[in-house]
Amino acid sequence: MSVNRTSVSSGKWAAIAAACLASVAIAIGNSSDTINGDELLFRAERVTGDRFLYATKTPRGTLVRARTEPPAEILRAIDDGLSTLFDIAHRHGYRRRLRHSDYTVFIARADRTADREGRYSPDIAIPAAQYAGSIYDQGGVVYAAGMVLSFDPCAFVIAEHERDWKRVADVVRYEGEHLVLFHNDPSLFRQTADHSRGGGHPILQ
Repeated sequence: MSVNRTSVSSGKWAAIAAACLASVAIAIGNSSDTINGDELLFRAERVTGDRFLYATKTPRGTLVRARTEPPAEILRAIDDGLSTLFDIAHRHGYRRRLRHSDYTVFIARADRTADREGRYSPDIAIPAAQYAGSIYDQGGVVYAAGMVLSFDPCAFVIAEHERDWKRVADVVRYEGEHLVLFHNDPSLFRQTADHSRGGGHPILQ
């Protein structure tokens, strides 16, 4: 179900807007943005408006925080997405932050579950900001499959899924690309961090 801006609480929108601004600042090159686990949890809950009361790990060691116990399929999909990303990163000669245990994935309530064409697409709503007027802008709102929350520790949020585990793996791979590039290839990271300037995923082939 598509969710427009007026249906999202003003508090959540203010928090998301602030988080987006913080991410832009980090993307410029603030590699000192190191936060602890409690601060990361607070940031994730402030951005999404959710309470992440359930914690577990994937079979390969990625920390997962969710509102409720996630299905085993989504845990395997997270591992698959990161494994694919790490294999490609190794081929590019990257070496840093290429372990599953380096990552934390938050699973948030989806703000919509279908796109404008009716295709299954659990996504998170964020203000259009620099994407205003672009192909991503849907009336002042951008629906994101995922969003980076922190570069150190490496953490991002994705939406809850009930099926299409391949999509989950792809989203994990794509959000992880930003983090891998931040730690291994700062120049390419800066070129690709802001999709409003063009380009998309996959960045690494």
